[in-house]
Amino acid sequence: MQAIQQSTFLKSSQFNKSSSSKKVVTSRRKATTTTKAMLSSSAGPATLEGYGSCSFKGAVADKYLKEQGYDASLLKDLSWPKNEAKAKAVAAALLSWATDNGAKQYSHWFQPMASAGVRHGNAGCLQMAMFDFDADGVPYPSFSHENLLQGETDGSSYPNGGLRATHTAGGYLSLDPLSPIFIREDTMYIPSCFVSYNGDALDEKTPMHRATEAMSSQGKRLLKLMGYNPEGDLINNIGLEQEIFLTTRSAFYNRPDLQFTGRTVMGKDAARGQELSDHYMAPISRATGAFETMKQIQAECYKIGILLKTRHREVAPNQYEFAPMFGNVINQIDQNLMVMQIIEEVASENGMAALLHEKPFAGINGSGKHNNWSIGTSTGVNLLNPKQLNKASGNAEIFPVIMAALVSAIDKHGDLMRLSIASPGNDFRLGAMEAPPAVMSTYLGSSLTEYLEQIKNGKMSEYSPEKKSLSFGAANVPDITVPAEDRNRTSPFPYGGARFEFRAAGSTQNVSLINTCLDSMAAEAFKIVADRIEGGEKPLDIAADLLKQHEKCIFNGNGYDPNWPDDAVKRGVWRIDSGVDAIDQLDSEKNVAMFSSIGVFSERELQARKSVLLTYYTGVVEMEALTMIDMINKHVIPSVKKADVGNPNKLNDGIKQIKSALKKIHGEENETKQAQMARSLRLETMADVRKVCDDFEAKVPAEHWTLATYDELLFLDTFPEGEMW
Repeated sequence: MQAIQQSTFLKSSQFNKSSSSKKVVTSRRKATTTTKAMLSSSAGPATLEGYGSCSFKGAVADKYLKEQGYDASLLKDLSWPKNEAKAKAVAAALLSWATDNGAKQYSHWFQPMASAGVRHGNAGCLQMAMFDFDADGVPYPSFSHENLLQGETDGSSYPNGGLRATHTAGGYLSLDPLSPIFIREDTMYIPSCFVSYNGDALDEKTPMHRATEAMSSQGKRLLKLMGYNPEGDLINNIGLEQEIFLTTRSAFYNRPDLQFTGRTVMGKDAARGQELSDHYMAPISRATGAFETMKQIQAECYKIGILLKTRHREVAPNQYEFAPMFGNVINQIDQNLMVMQIIEEVASENGMAALLHEKPFAGINGSGKHNNWSIGTSTGVNLLNPKQLNKASGNAEIFPVIMAALVSAIDKHGDLMRLSIASPGNDFRLGAMEAPPAVMSTYLGSSLTEYLEQIKNGKMSEYSPEKKSLSFGAANVPDITVPAEDRNRTSPFPYGGARFEFRAAGSTQNVSLINTCLDSMAAEAFKIVADRIEGGEKPLDIAADLLKQHEKCIFNGNGYDPNWPDDAVKRGVWRIDSGVDAIDQLDSEKNVAMFSSIGVFSERELQARKSVLLTYYTGVVEMEALTMIDMINKHVIPSVKKADVGNPNKLNDGIKQIKSALKKIHGEENETKQAQMARSLRLETMADVRKVCDDFEAKVPAEHWTLATYDELLFLDTFPEGEMW
């Protein structure tokens, strides 16, 4: 959920609007393919009937595994793929389940590096038929345990940062037992990890597994040294809030920039924006296809076991949000990728276009994907919940030690947190453009901060925050209880509700890198504390020392205060305004040492990933720049000439500037410098050219402007699909 940073009723300079007239139906409208919104209910209510029927776990898996002499408990033992008899039984059960559900294909479903932004679904898959032929050429269902356990594809055609070349092209897939196999349409999807012939990670998921295991190993080591030895592994539970925009599909077809890049590279502000907060949490209107779209998205997600519990309108016009239940980090990331794919596909079926980009429209809030992160035992004890942890462990010292370790990790590795959210789309949200997370601080709240201050000063007590009673001041309205701490929506990494919320993730991102960094940081911090305890130091003395060194990253104030970024630098808190500069830190000496010491990334893998991220950034900007040139040539200049509202030479000059900048980028060999030049192109040169385009749009009569406007793209309720198109 994005906070509104502007005054509720008065527009800031960024939000000044010029009036624009309502469009009339013109010849260009008639020429556009008409896609009516489906206003009659096709999906019906987002019922839980059939929930999880297309996900192979629990009761669904139990039925088919019993036919093979096992039950669903087999899947809970993550070592089953290493046992040939069990693997054969699972493959046979899957074939029977798939056949009963009409699935005739299977696919190892994986997450290539940098698979975000314009890539539909953010995943890769090769779909194979689940049949073979007998001696007479008659097909019959066939799916072996070899088919289940591993796959192979081309590792050189995906972004790989030099880890694979055409003459060394192998890429290999292995089933991920932590994430359930599921069915969509006629295909059974097998979540998998993807590495090179030499074992280098070519995907987002493999490092996530490594980091989770490192966090678990070092975390359990620390807990054991403090007298608590929980069963099983430590896990991360996360919840990913997904924000999107919905617009009419026909208006989308009249915006080449939205089609090719996901964001508008030009467009004059509408006369109305989010000034009155009239969209936020408002009823989802049945007058458009949005309500039907959201119901159907939920219904499809329910079938494959994704419980989207929350749906609502967001702050900006046409902006919406879904939020699921919390769950294991590996499974939750997989589910979020499929949620994004389902959102796009279902929207198109309902006459809508879903925009997942972080900033599809200028002048209003963009979209994020808040990463709610906690650490717990496999038996359900949340290590960030002091009451729960104290009861389970019998040692009230563990919670402050864990919190001190995490504070030290945030302070030491704020650069990693910043680079993990440095997606191209986030350029328009972060670094003092819409939100403050270019400064990597954490909010702990007054009570927890005061408690840790006592620990720092050698005073030990049990931290047990109590909820407080809240009165509405009306006799007939009952009092309620609320958390001990208020919310701080201006912090990039606030603590609350026994979790941290990384609020800076981009809406199109695969958040694996984010959680890989968080777990790696935690693993290193836990290792440092454990090493010191084994060296003879007392846990609370270590916690006090860490807090004294690293408490500067704790900031409970207003992160939107314009003075805070400079004050943070004076404190020594990580601040990296440029996402490109943040990415450049990935293979720094500090980060290579940290990742390699806990077995998450080798130096070679870090260098490759840095190359991929920088190249991806530059490629996105190039697409945006070329799209802007095309739109100016094919739409803006002809419209200006037809309406005779001024000399279009400024537009031609702008094209020359963009082409010149692209030529310089192509002439530069250093990938970091290329990306830095690309960032300047999009945030400076293209922004200046955009202003010229938008000024002309304000002058051109509606009947001569051939691009869908912000008025049409942003207000479904005002311009319903059926009437406008």
